[in-house]
Amino acid sequence: MSIASSWSLPFLRTLFKPQKSFLNLFTRNAISARTSTKTTNQRSANAKTSSEHSYLDKWLKSATRHNECRKKGHVYIVGAGPGDAELLTLKALRLLQQADVVLFDALVSEDILALIPSKVVKEYVGKRCKKHSFTQDAICKRVVELASEGHTVVRLKGGDPALFARTCEETDALTKAHIPFAIVPGITAASGVSAYTGIPLTDRRCAQSVSFMTAHFKDANQWPEMATMAQNVLKQTMVVYMGLSRLEGLCKGLVHNKVPNSWPVAAIENATSPEQRVITGVLADIYSKVNAANLTGPTLLIFGKVVESRQQVNTLLLHSSEHAATI
Repeated sequence: MSIASSWSLPFLRTLFKPQKSFLNLFTRNAISARTSTKTTNQRSANAKTSSEHSYLDKWLKSATRHNECRKKGHVYIVGAGPGDAELLTLKALRLLQQADVVLFDALVSEDILALIPSKVVKEYVGKRCKKHSFTQDAICKRVVELASEGHTVVRLKGGDPALFARTCEETDALTKAHIPFAIVPGITAASGVSAYTGIPLTDRRCAQSVSFMTAHFKDANQWPEMATMAQNVLKQTMVVYMGLSRLEGLCKGLVHNKVPNSWPVAAIENATSPEQRVITGVLADIYSKVNAANLTGPTLLIFGKVVESRQQVNTLLLHSSEHAATI
């Protein structure tokens, strides 16, 4: 071996040793960079996928809630007024035309039912004294059932829902079932009777106030507190709903509690309809007069001096179809 070879070989080995380390370093950095980029891309992809899943989950939950809302219907408790179809409010008429189902009481007149479109399902759920009728529990269950099926339900009640219509029992059932509802007022029977008979509910000469009461309670055997009723009758007008079957007992009870026999009373059958009949008298004879007239329809009783203040209303004007045609 030459001298050149003896010293050049170690030199070359020394020279190329760091280059190998440099190349290894470069290779490791390149691999690390690629790995880092790959990891970053995977994280980005995972984040994107997670975001897409999150959005999809939110959309599905929103759609589910929307479908649930659509499936559950709602209820309008609507006052039908005292009988005359033209006394319906515009809101009541609109809701009747937009409903899926109308559940109606016995006191709702045929003229009002005729305004409901044929496509709307009508169900009778009336309650009449001494006749086949639905229990209040059955009515509540039916209203909830129909609304739960997704229907728009109109619960049509005679008069005004706020007066002796058992509305609270039905709204309690709807609240427990988480079903939305609204109440639409109607003209109560007392207001309709006053307008169509001319008997005012108040008159500053003899009655500065008026009270509404029912002769029937949840307990069918319970009677009004006659002593309190007698005190009120002497100072104000007393309107009694659903009192025909208890007229004799009410008159005797008032007389027993020192209300004069000559105290004025009126009984009005089928108020606001063309078949309306008005019987007037006093505590001593009103029962016999009503019996002789054979009243059988829905009847309202008015006790008080306002009966003597009756105005001469011409009901033919109220039932004129000529006026109705111009509306």
